[in-house]
Amino acid sequence: MRSAGILLPVTSLPSKYGIGDFGPEAMKFGKFLHDAGQKMWQVLPMTTIDPGCGNSPYSPTSAFAGNYLLVSPEVLVEDGLLLPEELEKFSAKYDFGKSPERVDYESARAFKTEILNAAYKHCMKSHGEKFREFTAKTEWLEDFALFSVIKQVGGGEAWYNWPDELKHRDPKALAKFKAEYSEEIARQEFYQYVFFDQIGRLKEALSELGVELVGDVPLYVTMDCADVWQNPGLFNLDEDLNPITVAGVPPDYFSATGQLWGNPTYNWDAHEAEGFRWWLARIRNLLAMFDRVRIDHFRGLVAYWAVPAGEETAKNGEWVDVPYKKFFDALSENFPEMPFWAENLGIITPDVEEVRQKYSLPGMLVLHFAWGNPAANPYAPHNHTRNSVVYTGTHDNNTSRGWFENDATESEIRNFASYIGRDVMDGYIFASEITRLAVSSVADTAIIPMQDYLRLGAESRINVPSTPSGNWSWRMKADAIPDGLADRIRAACVLYGRAEAKTAE
Repeated sequence: MRSAGILLPVTSLPSKYGIGDFGPEAMKFGKFLHDAGQKMWQVLPMTTIDPGCGNSPYSPTSAFAGNYLLVSPEVLVEDGLLLPEELEKFSAKYDFGKSPERVDYESARAFKTEILNAAYKHCMKSHGEKFREFTAKTEWLEDFALFSVIKQVGGGEAWYNWPDELKHRDPKALAKFKAEYSEEIARQEFYQYVFFDQIGRLKEALSELGVELVGDVPLYVTMDCADVWQNPGLFNLDEDLNPITVAGVPPDYFSATGQLWGNPTYNWDAHEAEGFRWWLARIRNLLAMFDRVRIDHFRGLVAYWAVPAGEETAKNGEWVDVPYKKFFDALSENFPEMPFWAENLGIITPDVEEVRQKYSLPGMLVLHFAWGNPAANPYAPHNHTRNSVVYTGTHDNNTSRGWFENDATESEIRNFASYIGRDVMDGYIFASEITRLAVSSVADTAIIPMQDYLRLGAESRINVPSTPSGNWSWRMKADAIPDGLADRIRAACVLYGRAEAKTAE
């Protein structure tokens, strides 16, 4: 069944509080998607983020815990967890940055912490039973909350630099810490309760509008995360819990030394021995937030590039096989609908494509990559396949207008113009034309970044890979969506069989 959707991180929604959230603007955008005939809203990962990692959602401090910055203050008030006067008092302390088009992470983090701490004080009156049910059924929660509070008390120090008794999880030391900081640990658990309550209700509301929420799973976690501390045996660490190998990708046409990411690699023998329990729990947790999940760096689930720890580049790594047949069989058995698609961009070997096709997982097609030599290029529309998700660009690409104005070569622009049969004079027209190519593709699903529907330039780019700062901060202005845009998007999707004509409601 053909469908279409829009890519927009929740953080990029308009908001009065410095960052997009699960509140009124999320529901407003969901209604826009419905009116535009869209069946999917793709967002980026929503796990916890670290300012030390540039607030990247692809460097989570937990594979399970949610990013509490996405909690809506308005919904807290509606639920009786926050008094209107408390919201007014706390929000008056912050100006939330000078630009409504940029996330103010520092102010948002301080503000959300204050309002959640205030909400925690009201919790037992209105949400006590639901909170207790959540903590009782959420297996990873206590360890994550404990991890978070130990880091707070220790001034943010990475867990591998903690005192040995905490670093190595001595039961007596942990029990003593829990007793001393029980209130702080409970507050961290409350943050997660509110996050999962709000995202669950948003997902349900979108479902009623016929819109699926599509999430993302970063393949790796950072070394300084709750999961490595909690389950060191599931990662390739030595006896002192230092990495033996770290993740990356090998040298290629674009980089003579490869890419050294530095994440600890998985001990796949240990994962297999426990029946992939950790992975299955991780996916189950994600599917509580999302209807579908994109698997980032999919090829790393077939074989991964392992670089000896301490290397300065990724050049001296080696490919290590993953027990992928058993892993994907376990996924298929536990999630028979296999609601996933694979990020299979870059140099992909035949075994990776064999796995993707065996389990009927859609792959990705990015139109920005198509114009160097379109004839045999798999990203060019005439070479597309049905079981695919076509994008103009992703969160790692420039916007389409920005790509035309800043990145495209003269040859690529000429090839694109020849392909569509007319000259393209500016980035605004290019964004319109490449969007139409994506929607008209034979690929079953078309996902368009919201910036391309708004014809925005490079200033609205979400991420520039391999740059440590300045990313993940673009926000859509409150009045950015012009009148009639939903109707125009729907009309194009109807024309190409991705939506039904609008009926009177």
